[in-house]
Amino acid sequence: MSILDPTISIVIPIHNEEEVLPEFLDKQLLPELDEIKDYKTEVIFVDDGSTDKSVSILQKYTDKSKKFKLISLSRNFGKEAALSAGLKYASGTAVITIDADGQQPPSLIPEFIKKWEAGAEIVTGVRDHFTKHGFVQKTGSKLFYWALRKMGNRHTVPGSTDFRLIDRIVVDEFNHLSEHNRITRGLIDWLGFKQEYIKYTYGARLAGKPSYNLSKLFHLAVDSFISMSTTPLVIFGYIGAIITIFSFLLGMFVIIQQYILGDPLHLYWNGAVQMTIFITFLVGLVLISQAITALYISHIHAETQGRPLYIVDKKSSRNLKV
Repeated sequence: MSILDPTISIVIPIHNEEEVLPEFLDKQLLPELDEIKDYKTEVIFVDDGSTDKSVSILQKYTDKSKKFKLISLSRNFGKEAALSAGLKYASGTAVITIDADGQQPPSLIPEFIKKWEAGAEIVTGVRDHFTKHGFVQKTGSKLFYWALRKMGNRHTVPGSTDFRLIDRIVVDEFNHLSEHNRITRGLIDWLGFKQEYIKYTYGARLAGKPSYNLSKLFHLAVDSFISMSTTPLVIFGYIGAIITIFSFLLGMFVIIQQYILGDPLHLYWNGAVQMTIFITFLVGLVLISQAITALYISHIHAETQGRPLYIVDKKSSRNLKV
């Protein structure tokens, strides 16, 4: 914690949130920030290519005060890129990331700051992720965290979210990371700094529908597994070994039972059936191996392209030092 720059930066990724912004900012977030007496605050809006009136609403806030900053991305790059842009431009001693839909309570911000002042370098909000969701979401969430931990990621706590406070030291280290297929919370956890947790109840959206549908959540889960662990390659290596051993034993069984013992079990496995068994297993192994290898190659391709993670529309942005 720095004495020279006692500022708390609030980073808010936004995508088509015109229905919730006035209520969230005026009734929830800003009153809480007014209660923070020991620190200056800056609020960094990151508009992730909204197609509604979100940008014009946010520009009204930036016109009122220099404490509000607007990073307007040229198109929709995704929440992970928006968070990275906000962290890049944040200048505070600590940075708090929070969603604008009202599901993450700003009233917990003072508790985040207290834990940070007590020595925590990362303070993470952990939601009760088995409430306010249907069966599919609950089951999917449980399976996701179970699989993530089985794949060796011991850093991420089930239910942890992007609602967190990050010390300046952690932010600087995060900004050095260069991969494009990134999961922000996973990378921050991977950095390994001292972390504390605050549990909270996941609230309902103030209005509108979430941008993250099941398809996007599925792709996020896949990216988590691929970008944060090489375990999938090891898993399919084990599968290949199991199939090879099983095929060998099955082949030996057919040879002994049918050709040495004279088919006492009367299975009557002809050559076509035997060949079909072996080809089916081998084709399945090849297809699975190709699919998982293709995912890794696609990530390598994205990294070697050297494209920027995001592009800022400086014409629409406000109060940025560029």
